[in-house]
Amino acid sequence: MSRHARVRYRARPAFQPTAPDDMRRPSSPVPDLKTRERLRSIFSGALGNLVEWYDWYVYAAFSLYFAKAFFPQGDRTAQLLNTAAVFAVGFLMRPVGGWLMGLWADRHGRKSALMASVTLMCAGSLLIALTPGYASIGIAAPVLLIVARLLQGLSVGGEYGTSATYLSEMATREHRGFWSSFQYVTLILGQLLALAVLIALQWTLSPDQLDRWGWRIPFLIGALCAVTTLYLRRSMVETEAFVRSHSTARPARSSLRVLLDHPRAILTVIGLTLGGTVAFYTYTTYMLKFLVNSVGMSRPTATLVSASTLILYMLLQPLVGALSDRIGRRPILIAFGVLGTVLTVPILSQLGAVSTPLQAFALIMLALLIVSGYTAINAVVKAELFPVEIRALGVGLPYALTVSIFGGTAEYVALWFKSVGQEQGFYWYVTGCIAISLLVYLAMPDTRKASLIDRDRQRPD
Repeated sequence: MSRHARVRYRARPAFQPTAPDDMRRPSSPVPDLKTRERLRSIFSGALGNLVEWYDWYVYAAFSLYFAKAFFPQGDRTAQLLNTAAVFAVGFLMRPVGGWLMGLWADRHGRKSALMASVTLMCAGSLLIALTPGYASIGIAAPVLLIVARLLQGLSVGGEYGTSATYLSEMATREHRGFWSSFQYVTLILGQLLALAVLIALQWTLSPDQLDRWGWRIPFLIGALCAVTTLYLRRSMVETEAFVRSHSTARPARSSLRVLLDHPRAILTVIGLTLGGTVAFYTYTTYMLKFLVNSVGMSRPTATLVSASTLILYMLLQPLVGALSDRIGRRPILIAFGVLGTVLTVPILSQLGAVSTPLQAFALIMLALLIVSGYTAINAVVKAELFPVEIRALGVGLPYALTVSIFGGTAEYVALWFKSVGQEQGFYWYVTGCIAISLLVYLAMPDTRKASLIDRDRQRPD
């Protein structure tokens, strides 16, 4: 128990007299976290999440520059299609990461899995930074790019479920929506840092320098930050829920078979994620390319518009998360579903016809305000659906499968519709995905009122 040296322990009774036999457990040490210790652990977990997502989004932010280095043939749209395909390939490993890291987190601890995920991300970023271009090593260049994205996909697939579980378990019941929203605060901040590095390099290097070697710099930065994060995560405290569940001689074992005993929760995660992930990737990672390739903005102007909207979007997350602690999760999800279904086509249609950056900013901000109804609370909703022994696996695997199929391909689908001259078709595709999720929101219970995290804390030791 030395790894929990930072927290106090208190002995608890061997069992409650009124508890059922299958809930009676032997006495065990359970962490009693002070507020300062709890906040420090939440901060450490969230900070690592930031670096993970910076490394993930750097690929999308700089693909406009390195596309020709790995895929020299064809026009700009064709090159972007190739890099988008590799971006989607990275998503194929996310379910594997969600499965392997979820099992590891449920069996050996949230902290251990989070440290492993950031190590994989470091390796992927370093590989991209050091891989020579197509002109030097031929087909090996895109192959190594794919390998690097597979490593990063494995990392991010494990990071999401474990991070969502860690933040949700570490937060108190009264503020769980607020604190868990910081997963997307750091996720968005990671994307903003990627854009900030892009803007800084655009100001200091010429377009030719960025195309030839400047795009490698952000990947080197990401690898170095990942090493720093690995050091910081060593001080994280394990969650009370995990320690409590593993305090018996024979704790419950997480497995895919045990997860399949919760089909309704699995289907709920898939359904509530479908529309949200497509909308999120449409208005964040794809939007920079949309402004350049469809609207006709210059790359620096499009970058500034994207960064400005993301800053406000990031600040919205805790506000929406706190609101869910007051009125519940389900009303906010329904608001996203209704507004997203009704307004997606009008917003994207108008965005394609804007004439000024300010108009683009206003439309994207409206879309991100709507999407906040999903992003701010989706992590805590999923964590509240599963018992502690399979929580990281239950959150990570169904989510990663859905994101891989729909979120990871959103950019590719959008570019495909544009390449065949039917860009409006993508707008309806996004609308349809959100409408399906709306049906799930209408049918699901409000997890704030029926949270399994609270049930874990009420169990006697």
